Amino acid sequence: MRVALLQYPIEWANPRANVGLLNERLAAIAGQADIAVVPEMFSTGFCTDQPGLAEPWGGETCQALQYMADTYDLAIVGSLMCYVQNDDVLNNRSLRNRGFMFRPMDTPLWYDKHHLYRSGGEAEFFTPGNSRAVWEFRGVRIRLAVCYDLRFPVWLRQDKHNMYDLLIVVACWPTIRIQYWDVLLPARAAENHCFAVGVNMIGTDGMQMDYNGHSVAYDTWLKDIAGFADHEEGTRIVEFAIEKLRHFREVLPQWQEADEYEVKLEN
Repeated sequence: MRVALLQYPIEWANPRANVGLLNERLAAIAGQADIAVVPEMFSTGFCTDQPGLAEPWGGETCQALQYMADTYDLAIVGSLMCYVQNDDVLNNRSLRNRGFMFRPMDTPLWYDKHHLYRSGGEAEFFTPGNSRAVWEFRGVRIRLAVCYDLRFPVWLRQDKHNMYDLLIVVACWPTIRIQYWDVLLPARAAENHCFAVGVNMIGTDGMQMDYNGHSVAYDTWLKDIAGFADHEEGTRIVEFAIEKLRHFREVLPQWQEADEYEVKLEN
């Protein structure tokens, strides 16, 4: 499984520009990757207090993502701000920070961010999701988390059946708190016995918040095989060997001693 990590600045509140820039980046890696991962809210930046920027799920940005997935024969993973058809976009409980996987020549998969970042205004305007879906793509089982979800280990915890092989986290995680990102992602990879990819943006957003990236890909030995520098704009393509992970789980079968647990969700 070849995964492309795209670390780059997001044009604040400018969906059309961001979609166009993503198309250019994907065209440059056509045929080189199975999955391309982009930052959280890739089309707008973390504009949590601007509901007017939200598009309907299935709207113009979604159509562009599907076109790119089909054209470049890869899955695109990230998140965007949207509302569900027939919802009132001005209703402050209708918005979703929707994680997605657009697959070539197939229907898109989605996951609504469960843990909304209250300090950033997200919980005031957005509706959380309650799905813990695992998706399979080209023989690899994938779990998606969006930014703040990373802080909650029970939400991402495997059970004794090893539900997923690859954890992908997309984020707008600022420099001022990057030390938490740097320790939480490898912790989730270690405790869940999985590969892990985290993609964060760089640059300065419209709220003058700085982002230094630290996008990363961890193999089974928690080695960073992506190697981004601080504030570096670019694309890294890493390769995960699923057989290597399965062997690792056989040699070190901690998952067999996993504690039983239950996640209770509010309706």
